Amino acid sequence: MTGFDLNIHTARLLMDEPFFAAVSRRIDKRATYAIPTAGVMVNPDSGQFEMLYNPDFFGKLTDPERRDVLKHEFYHITFLHVTDRMPEGVKPKLWNIAADLAINSHLSNLPEGGLIPGEGPFADLPRGMSAEWYLANLPKVVKDKKEMEYSEDGEDGEPGPGGGPGQPGGDGGEQVSMADLSDEDLPDTLDDHSGWGNCSQEVKDMAKERLKDIIKKAGEDCAKTNSWGSVSAECRRKIMKVLDTKIDWKKVLRFFVKASQRANRSSSIKRINRRYAYIHPGKKSNRVAKVAVSIDQSGSVDDTMLAKFFAELNKLAEIAEFVVIPFDTRVEESLVYTWKKGVKRQQERVMHGGTCFDAPTDYVNRGAFDGHIILTDMCAPKPKPSKCQRMWMTTSVHANRPHFETKERVVAID
Repeated sequence: MTGFDLNIHTARLLMDEPFFAAVSRRIDKRATYAIPTAGVMVNPDSGQFEMLYNPDFFGKLTDPERRDVLKHEFYHITFLHVTDRMPEGVKPKLWNIAADLAINSHLSNLPEGGLIPGEGPFADLPRGMSAEWYLANLPKVVKDKKEMEYSEDGEDGEPGPGGGPGQPGGDGGEQVSMADLSDEDLPDTLDDHSGWGNCSQEVKDMAKERLKDIIKKAGEDCAKTNSWGSVSAECRRKIMKVLDTKIDWKKVLRFFVKASQRANRSSSIKRINRRYAYIHPGKKSNRVAKVAVSIDQSGSVDDTMLAKFFAELNKLAEIAEFVVIPFDTRVEESLVYTWKKGVKRQQERVMHGGTCFDAPTDYVNRGAFDGHIILTDMCAPKPKPSKCQRMWMTTSVHANRPHFETKERVVAID
């Protein structure tokens, strides 16, 4: 695919924005001509955040505009607009407008098409309010869409008789709330929001847990430089609120087990992903997932940590059967066993060597596994790629100071 390659330019564009640069490193960015501008979504299979962008759109922008579009998309993710903040019963396009108004209050170099408080149909709205506030205070406009547009007869770019986009007045059109307009009569947002909410609640739960990791690591990166760039103190407070809630392990692990089933799925017209069919076709599962759980048995993992690992595995066994792979620098085939669903087990140590993550990764890659969970102190070099989904579980101390950086899910269990 030709055109502007965002992955090449992102580090340069966000050089003075340490928070957004840290978020960007943990978000997959994919070029596509299926959308006109850009957008963020949650992959309905993996629970990973993705940014989609049109290379031609980005190619026509200035660097300041590109930077603000990136920040706009990452604000959507960090403010939970993509996952679960939309109130029930609200028309999605109204929420899209409100969410954009909240974000664009903090941006000053958006390209043409951005919805901004204090401008156009939103001239009477203040900056700096929440999406929920904007949703409750959308302005009144003239009902006839023609009256909402600038007249081509206006001189020197001035509004014609209609009074401008969404502005009251004109030739006496009926005044109605934006909430009462049809989608086609509402102003369009700059970016594409059609992928929002296009996944199950379990996938959303997993995405929110991933977001905690993203924000936590981004905050740590900012602490190293003692700078958050253009992120205001108020925005920082809102962003960090995401970390306040505790992890619901049943939801996270249940999603991991179900999501890993996608390795052996076939396309099905029964479950078509209509909004993003060109990116994630509908799929139908044929079998139960086969999950591998590797337990670090190296000398650096003490008995207390091992006990925490087995406590979590007893929770996982409540919802799934899985294969246990003890390892240090190697995997002993004779020590591998299946942990049956519903069975309780006590902690056990069967090895005492060093640590090499390639050993369990090789074992899992040779097998027909759909997902791989590694319980470890993460005190070893970064492993080779996994052929299936991989998730890491460790203590909070080691999660904050891993020996390698990864985009894969890393969860603290204490």
